[in-house]
Amino acid sequence: PKYVRIQRQRAVLYQRLKVPPAINQFTKTLSKNEAMTVFTLLNKYRPETAAAKKQRVKETAAAAASGGTAPAKAANQVKFGLKHVTMLVEEKKAQLVLIANDVDPVELVMWLPALCRKMDVPFMIVKDKARLGALVHQKTSAVAALTGVDKADASQLELLKNLAMEKYNNNTDLTRKWGGGIMGLKTQAKLDKRAKAMAIEEAKKKASLGL
Repeated sequence: PKYVRIQRQRAVLYQRLKVPPAINQFTKTLSKNEAMTVFTLLNKYRPETAAAKKQRVKETAAAAASGGTAPAKAANQVKFGLKHVTMLVEEKKAQLVLIANDVDPVELVMWLPALCRKMDVPFMIVKDKARLGALVHQKTSAVAALTGVDKADASQLELLKNLAMEKYNNNTDLTRKWGGGIMGLKTQAKLDKRAKAMAIEEAKKKASLGL
């Protein structure tokens, strides 16, 4: 199918072309085990579904009418949506930000790591937007953020924040290292052949000059 062809061509292009650090950092995702730890924590704070919210609103209205106590909304929930998360980062309310590595177009989230660094908010780049989407009951989600956790999970969150700071926020390699520039096998073979020929030519020149 056409979309698969485009995906493959894009992957090859990203290898061939020189990729600037701002885009290349999205290839440095969390490892499988680390991502599992993060998602295990975030799973505890999934936002309520549309049906659950409807039910809660109904119960709240019924409680208000009868003078009873309304069901409380969960205090800590995963926040999502690019504008919302950006606002939380700018106000330094976000404790941990997760950014998907496969957002298309990448310009949507390219500036977010820089903002997180500036505001000193820990962030991580994870695979992938569909997994983040499943977390918040959507098809896909470019970003997700935690603004707080229960007392029981505070130490776990602190560990993840330290990991994020070490791997992403304070990692100067991410902001300096260019990516790509990897040639295909045929081109590599051609370049090797050319280099060998040049070395032989150089050796002949030296021999003729008696060096």
